Amino acid sequence: MVTRSRRLLLPLVAVLLLAGGCGLFSGGTPAQPPLERTTLRIGVGNAIDTAPLRLAVADGRFNRAGLKIDLVEQGTGDGLAKLASGDLDIAFASDVSMFRAAAGGTALQLQGEAYTAGSGTMGLVTLANSPYTDPGAKKQPTIAVDMLDDLGTLAARSVLGTAGVDPAKITFYQCAYDQMTNALNDGDADAAWMVEPYITKAEKELGAQVLADGARGATQDFPVSAYASGRVFAQANPRTLALFRQVLGDAQQYAGDPASLIALGTYPTSLNAIRLQRVADLMHNAGALADRLDVQSLLPPSNTSY
Repeated sequence: MVTRSRRLLLPLVAVLLLAGGCGLFSGGTPAQPPLERTTLRIGVGNAIDTAPLRLAVADGRFNRAGLKIDLVEQGTGDGLAKLASGDLDIAFASDVSMFRAAAGGTALQLQGEAYTAGSGTMGLVTLANSPYTDPGAKKQPTIAVDMLDDLGTLAARSVLGTAGVDPAKITFYQCAYDQMTNALNDGDADAAWMVEPYITKAEKELGAQVLADGARGATQDFPVSAYASGRVFAQANPRTLALFRQVLGDAQQYAGDPASLIALGTYPTSLNAIRLQRVADLMHNAGALADRLDVQSLLPPSNTSY
């Protein structure tokens, strides 16, 4: 005999089954809404900074998540220009470049941190026979950097300023990393601002010396680089970019190699406004930004997920 309560329960179960399929009993979750797009064009640069992304693409990590990644090799400093022209969906660049662009009115949204400097990963380098052995010895040094008004100039001013040099009296000489030892040999620069793997290469091949570790003091554990999209693109593709950040974070977690022969920094697994604010604040204090930039305003909404 079917009781009255059971007669009321049976239609309710039927309605739930029709509405939710078998998920009610199988433990299934509601289907995720589809991605706005399934392909992203992403710029890549420095091999060490972008290693986790490159490896994740190579081993199919993104494909398994349902996202095809087309990697586009960038030239020095042209990632944001390619982003603005529509040649990229996500650009790789130094945090300094990104924050300068954002402060100048470029509407960006950060999509992931790429690399954070560790001890020995960046610094001022001289040749083996150089008389420049004390970072505070030259009061008007000329420093070779790969790009003017970028990470090298910002960090060199900080390091040499700590050593007692007036940052306003530093002259910067721009040249590619692989030409910096020539600049030192020719007397065009007193020291060169290098990053790995160029530091190790110069040490092994030329007996070069590190004049000053660049990841000290105000630049210790310093955020170096990141990935960003245009804000309009980000607003139109929140689920796609949330999935990108999720897979990138997983890839960054497994990127460190303790057996590496070169100095490595760290690969942050998520965006951290407090950590990144250090870059913007140092830029502001050094006069590279007229006004203080609120980095939190460049991060995706906290409720965006996939």
